[in-house]
Amino acid sequence: MKKLVFLAFLACTAIILLSASQKGNHSDAKSLEGVWELQYQLIYDNNEVLDTLYNLNGYRQVKMYSKGKVMWTRFNPTDSNEWFGYGSYEVKDGMLEEQLEYASNAMMKIVDTVQVFRFQLETTPDTFTQTSLDEEGKKYNSEIYKRLE
Repeated sequence: MKKLVFLAFLACTAIILLSASQKGNHSDAKSLEGVWELQYQLIYDNNEVLDTLYNLNGYRQVKMYSKGKVMWTRFNPTDSNEWFGYGSYEVKDGMLEEQLEYASNAMMKIVDTVQVFRFQLETTPDTFTQTSLDEEGKKYNSEIYKRLE
């Protein structure tokens, strides 16, 4: 009987450890793998926060990162344009680079002039911030995302 209880204990411990290791895949602060939703944006002037823009009136923006690919979509009930894009991404030296392969018509007009989107990247296990820098390296916009999955 003691042997059976001990084996049950070992089985439960193995299940708990396996479950914890699966969750650990998302807790890597360096990994963007997963689904993220925009929480708010920061607007800068001379590297100082000038304004905070919250998602209002049904505005939603979601990004998904998986195995070097990125896909994002935006819904703004006050904008009749469709906004989405799909492509590849890479994180290196604290920078996030996204290169879209295809996108909505409105986004393709931007993609035609900007081949690679580069952002300064800051991560925690449950959030990430992508910050756009101007030609002088000054911040002008940040998007703050929360992990959904």
